[in-house]
Amino acid sequence: MSSNEDINNNEVCLYIVPVPIGNYGDMTLRAIEVLKQAPIIICEEYREARRLLSHFGINAELASLNEHNEAEEAAALADLISGKGSAALISDCGTPVFSDPGTLLIRSCVHLGIKIVTLPGANSLTTALSGCGLELDSFYFAGWLSPKKEIRRKELERLRKIREIIILMDTPYRLVQLLEAAMPVFNTNPDVVLAYQLTYPDENYFRGTLKQVLNEVSRQKLKGEFIFIIDNR
Repeated sequence: MSSNEDINNNEVCLYIVPVPIGNYGDMTLRAIEVLKQAPIIICEEYREARRLLSHFGINAELASLNEHNEAEEAAALADLISGKGSAALISDCGTPVFSDPGTLLIRSCVHLGIKIVTLPGANSLTTALSGCGLELDSFYFAGWLSPKKEIRRKELERLRKIREIIILMDTPYRLVQLLEAAMPVFNTNPDVVLAYQLTYPDENYFRGTLKQVLNEVSRQKLKGEFIFIIDNR
């Protein structure tokens, strides 16, 4: 089914549209067509959305949905989608809803009988796992830990008891702090993989013990987007 058939059907739909995690060349043709035809695009931040849409020559009505306003705006946006006939949801990067806002909007849409259509596309988690070099029969996605030092330590101590590959994410400026916090907790110094700046020109995978990767990150003074993978099996 082409994206034209997607957007022009008679059913009210919310399209979940992944966008690149860094390299705009990873945008799918279907995603571009859906965004071009959507009566309204719901985004996290206007600045990021306008930069992306401008790159692809898309001029659309925008509405914002983020972690600060989702609880208040989800129901109203679902009503708006009903009136518009369809809408597309994007995040700042990657696949919407996954560690990003959108769950409450989807629930509101389902409540109103709005069809949810999810497009496949860029995702930092699967990209990182594909290149990490570890056997991936199973893994545990822990996502974002608390920025508060003591709470984060307790979260890491809980994760240490999970004998799985553990996946962590955080903001670029907390990369070193996260690695330093993990050192005393995972005192067996497990093998880890740091998937760094995926799809960007400086993309790299740093592999080794936790101590080795921390030393390399500190030496290079790295500060960028990352997925942190701990082999805790």
